[in-house]
Amino acid sequence: MRTSVGGVSEIVDERPAPVPLFEPRGGVPPVIDTQPALDAAIAAIASGSGPIAVDAERASGYRYGQRAYLVQLRREPAGIVLIDPIAFENLDALNEVIADTEWILHAASQDLPSLREVGLRPTKLFDTELAARLAGFERVGLATMVEVLLGRGLAKEHSAADWSRRPLPEPWLRYAALDVEILVELRDALEAELIRQGKLEWARQEFSAVLNASPPAPRVDPWRRTSGMHRVRSSRQLAVVRALWEARDELARARDTAPGRVLPDAAIVAAANASPESPEQLGRLPGWGGRSTRRLVAQLWPTIAATYRLSESELPRPAVTGDGPPSPSRWPDRDPVAAGRLGRARAALSEIGAANDMPVENLVTPDLVRRLAWSPPATDPEGVGEFLRSGGARPWQIELTAEPLSKAMISDEPVLEAPPAVSEE
Repeated sequence: MRTSVGGVSEIVDERPAPVPLFEPRGGVPPVIDTQPALDAAIAAIASGSGPIAVDAERASGYRYGQRAYLVQLRREPAGIVLIDPIAFENLDALNEVIADTEWILHAASQDLPSLREVGLRPTKLFDTELAARLAGFERVGLATMVEVLLGRGLAKEHSAADWSRRPLPEPWLRYAALDVEILVELRDALEAELIRQGKLEWARQEFSAVLNASPPAPRVDPWRRTSGMHRVRSSRQLAVVRALWEARDELARARDTAPGRVLPDAAIVAAANASPESPEQLGRLPGWGGRSTRRLVAQLWPTIAATYRLSESELPRPAVTGDGPPSPSRWPDRDPVAAGRLGRARAALSEIGAANDMPVENLVTPDLVRRLAWSPPATDPEGVGEFLRSGGARPWQIELTAEPLSKAMISDEPVLEAPPAVSEE
């Protein structure tokens, strides 16, 4: 495996086979689910020193929400602590002794919401995944980074397990414990690499941004993200999708079950496209004949029938126009000048990314680049920098990109072939 980091790729290519990690030092501790055990663990952690490795396991794909069903911590000399957060009203007492300690997480933005839900709110952070991206590693999964930088092997066979299960199987607990076993060592190795590349301050700014990020705004019309929506054409069919999605969501919330386990997206789209005229016809459609979904036919048929009685004004529009610019694929026809600005901006960012060994999307978010190129609020470096700042860009990003992007907004050089676009997400 070769990375884009200068001086590291040779090590990666020639490294010996990783040494598998089968068991954490000290073994797998019992899961804490009583107040006395939690009090003892908090005391042990409070008496420790240095940063604390933190992880959380959810039950995505099994449960409705994203709550944590297991919290793993490791701090010297307490070692690994496994906590069942479902057994406690909250973990505020634990937070009181570790909130001001540096927390080490891998892909922190994924775990922070579920940790905050149980009362764990860090004020200092080191995100090993984000650090790896900034350092220029091409693959930044935890197992990969542990192998590349530490020469150890981590198995990931239980990453998609149903962590709401009780009791949790011992192999799962071993896997969960190993996720924090050498996270401190990984943090130290990545910090050394960031220092070598002169990027440690960049990383600190990114970690602060993750900590202070506002919760995402609720999606407008989330039912429109139903898989297979591209096959739904008419407004009446869209109304069926909307009604079934909302009914399913209510059922899933009440059952604390992932919506897709209540009724698959494919079944919703099949009902919308077929426009069944009776419960019997509905039950014969793909996705509706299973043991669990058969019971929903009678329950959800009135929901479908009600959409047939909606007036035209009550039907959803075929498409929702967002507040941003159109898809870049339409720019050459709608505004060739803006298309030129976007092409030049992408080319400039590609050069900066290559020079700094990092993905372009870590320099400026693709959406912010599109908004700038579609309708530049300013073309001087200061004005572009202020626009980037208002869009959430950090100081290091503005320092690297404001002047090149400013030139891209005013240059009249043609763009013969724009570099591949970064992700539109």
